[in-house]
Amino acid sequence: MKRLLLMSLLLVPVFLFAQQKTASVVLQPDQARLKISKHIYGQFAEHLGTLIYGGLWVGENSPIPNTKGYRNDVLEALKKLSIPNMRWPGGCFADEYHWMDGIGPREKRPKMVNTNWGGVVEDNSFGTHEFLNLCEMLGCEPYVSMNVGSGSVEEMAKWVEYMTSSGDSPMANLRRQNGREEPWKVRYVGVGNESWGCGGNMRPEYYSDLYRRYQTYARNYGNNRLFKVASGASDYDYNWTEVLMKNIGNQMSGISLHYYTVKGWSGSKGSATQFNTDDYYFTLGKCVEIEEVLLKHMEIMDRYDARKRIGLMVDEWGTWFDVEPGTNPGFLRQQSTIRDAFVAALSFNIFHKYTDRIQMTNIAQVVNVLQSMILTDGPKMLLTPTYHVFEMYKPFQEATNIPLTITSEKMTIRNKEVAVVSATAAKAQDGKVYVALANIDAVNGQQVSVALGNIAPKGVSGRILTAQNITDHNTFEKPSVIAPATFTGAKIQGGQLQVNMPSKSIVVLELSM
Repeated sequence: MKRLLLMSLLLVPVFLFAQQKTASVVLQPDQARLKISKHIYGQFAEHLGTLIYGGLWVGENSPIPNTKGYRNDVLEALKKLSIPNMRWPGGCFADEYHWMDGIGPREKRPKMVNTNWGGVVEDNSFGTHEFLNLCEMLGCEPYVSMNVGSGSVEEMAKWVEYMTSSGDSPMANLRRQNGREEPWKVRYVGVGNESWGCGGNMRPEYYSDLYRRYQTYARNYGNNRLFKVASGASDYDYNWTEVLMKNIGNQMSGISLHYYTVKGWSGSKGSATQFNTDDYYFTLGKCVEIEEVLLKHMEIMDRYDARKRIGLMVDEWGTWFDVEPGTNPGFLRQQSTIRDAFVAALSFNIFHKYTDRIQMTNIAQVVNVLQSMILTDGPKMLLTPTYHVFEMYKPFQEATNIPLTITSEKMTIRNKEVAVVSATAAKAQDGKVYVALANIDAVNGQQVSVALGNIAPKGVSGRILTAQNITDHNTFEKPSVIAPATFTGAKIQGGQLQVNMPSKSIVVLELSM
């Protein structure tokens, strides 16, 4: 009897606080116009911590199974994401990187100290050939960041020639001497990185003039046409965007924007795994604040570029917490929980709405750094919850966005109203319609009604990503604590989609036509 009474008392909080809430989503398929560029799902690989060495690259002589030096387990995992592009070599590292140190026989390449990230020795064994060959193996486009902060115009011009020229020219012939006969296709180049900070601490007026000079000598060779990205603003620096749009204008193909979901830049950023519900909601509130930031930057761009020719490239985004205890503070290694998965899903749900201007985004970063897809430790590897969101959202690449409206309970976070339910929908190239829903409520489930308009599906199937606790995460000992599972809580009823979502869950539904 006492045992039954104790069990009843333990269950009381669940009945008191866990409730089934309701939300509604109305799709507007007749207004579907914008294609969701696959480049929204870009990755970022900087020479930082163990991302390159130990994460992507182990060398041909490593006991870790590899193909030409690239570790097989990571390669296979990344191939499953259909990565559209990858940014390299930085980040802050890009503006101290001199590309000629990273070509030729590896044993003869000069070493350097990575002063930005941990003061470790960089042996340059992973350079231009290694990166561009990796992109070919993954079937993705390279996005190369040029050194403007400490490099010269000549250095940049020669690098472009080395990578893309097929002519009888000095740099093309040097590439051939180093084992690559045909040029690579390199479309995306960044002219500097964070030039307002680690890329040179410049004023926007100065950088604008410097950009105009550098981009002049970034030549097109043969059929290779460069998409030149100017080093844009951080977060709320709208003046930087204003000055660059005014002073550079159509001499750039795109302008970058960096936005991190971070508690603050001074003091503790908070633990990636030890946090309470208030911390959880604060992070998600900071995440969705990106929409307001995007709208303000895009409004400035629209004044100078009404035809939306210049792309907005959110080429650094994601969570930033304190490093894992016991690791090098300069390596930025952090774990990933369901909270990080929500940051990915909520961000995609926002990006999809503005693809008339947003042409690319790159999460920071791909392996072992910040909000990564993958964590490795020697021969061990695991997939993070963020990886699973990227994999679940694959059908949205190159799909046509379906506008929608959401009616949902709201909560006040960071003095702003944040909807508990977020959604996105699109018609894929195979004719199927996909709907993604995210319920950020840490306690309550949601009964979501989705009005489909003129969409008449024959059936629905789905997958779900959720966790028992908001701090749950995958470890090398338990790598599948958070992983996608088949979702059976959706049905078509009365011309609508009825979805029974658990708390803290992300669901992607496929509507068969």
